[in-house]
Amino acid sequence: MASAVNVEAIDRLLPQTQCTRCGHPGCRPYAEAIARGEEDINRCPPGGERTIAALARLLGRAPRPLDPQVGPPTPRQVAVIDESRCIGCARCLPACPVDAIVGAKRFMHTVIAGQCTGCELCLPPCPVDCIELRPLPAEPLGEAESDALAERRAAQARQRFERHNYRLSAAAHAEREAFEAARRHAREVGNAARGTER
Repeated sequence: MASAVNVEAIDRLLPQTQCTRCGHPGCRPYAEAIARGEEDINRCPPGGERTIAALARLLGRAPRPLDPQVGPPTPRQVAVIDESRCIGCARCLPACPVDAIVGAKRFMHTVIAGQCTGCELCLPPCPVDCIELRPLPAEPLGEAESDALAERRAAQARQRFERHNYRLSAAAHAEREAFEAARRHAREVGNAARGTER
C-alpha cells in the first residue's frame, strides 16, 4: 500500500503541468501510481531528466532514461492565442487544467502567460488552430535557484489545478441537484394531475 508521505513527496517533485502524457489524468495520480509501484519514474516529459533524477534520489532507485513511449522531453513553454483568428468558441476553456485561459463564448480569448503550464491540452479542442505553444527563454539561474523557482511554480500550478477540479466538481454537483429537483417537480406535477383526474 502506498504511503501518503511518499505520495506527497513524489507529487512535490513533479512539475504539475497536468499534461497527462504520463498516461494519468494529472500529476497526483501519477505520483500515486509510482508510490504503489505500478509506474516507473521516467514517464514525465515536462520534468525530463531533472525530475527523473530527483525521483530516483527520493525513492532510492537508479535513474533511467525518459520512456520513449511518452514522447520527447518538453522545454518550458507557454500557449499563445492568435486573437485575430479566435472565434470565441470557448472549447479551450474547460480543457485548461489550471484555468490559465480567459474569455467567454463569442468573445476573444487570451492566455495568462504566468499561469500557463504549457500542457498542450488546449490545442486539440480549438477548431481554428489559433493556439500555438512557444518555448520560454532559459532562465540564467544557478541550479539551487532554478530548483526553488521550479518548486514554487509547481506549487502554484497544483493549487490552480485543485481549484479547477473543485470548480468543475461543484458545477457538476449543482447540475445534478438541479436535475434531481426538476425530476422531483415533474413527478409532483404528474401526481397532482393524476389526483385531479380521479
